[in-house]
Amino acid sequence: MAIPDDWAPDACTLPTSQRPLRVAEFDELFTVVVQSERREPTELDLMLPRDVEATARDLARRESECCSFFTFEFEGVGDGVVMHVAVPPEHAEVLDALEARAAAR
Repeated sequence: MAIPDDWAPDACTLPTSQRPLRVAEFDELFTVVVQSERREPTELDLMLPRDVEATARDLARRESECCSFFTFEFEGVGDGVVMHVAVPPEHAEVLDALEARAAAR
C-alpha cells in the first residue's frame, strides 16, 4: 500500500514546500529507531533507543509548532524511551498516516 506524503490536515501551518522535508525526518526516525509500537484510536506509542531521544524531542517540538493538535510526551523505559503521540478524535486520520509510515519502515 502506498502511503501518501500529503496527509497533513488543513490545520497544519507548516509551509507546503517544507512538508516533504518534515515527512522525510519522520521517515528517517522510523527507519532507524522505531522498535515497537502500541496503538489506541487517538494515541500511538513508539519505542525508541535512548540515544535518539534528543532528536525525537526536537522533531516533536517542531511538529507541535505547526500542528498544534499533536501532543507528544516522552517516557523513559529501560534502555529506551517511549514517544507517546496523541491527537484529538477529529485528527485520528493523521495518526493513522503516521502509524502507516512507521509500519512501512
